[in-house]
Amino acid sequence: MGKGDRKTRRGKTYRGSYGNTRAHDAQPAVVGAKATVTKPAAAKKAAPRKKSA
Repeated sequence: MGKGDRKTRRGKTYRGSYGNTRAHDAQPAVVGAKATVTKPAAAKKAAPRKKSA
């Protein structure tokens, strides 16, 4: 539980690595940048109904 522990924030800082314990902050939005466009999910078609005799 200290500098040598790879699973703690202090250990990550000591080793200079990153991960879930020491994640990077999100990058700030750039002025004038295009917004990311997400495509809507494709709608699934219903299975055709079987005809009863």
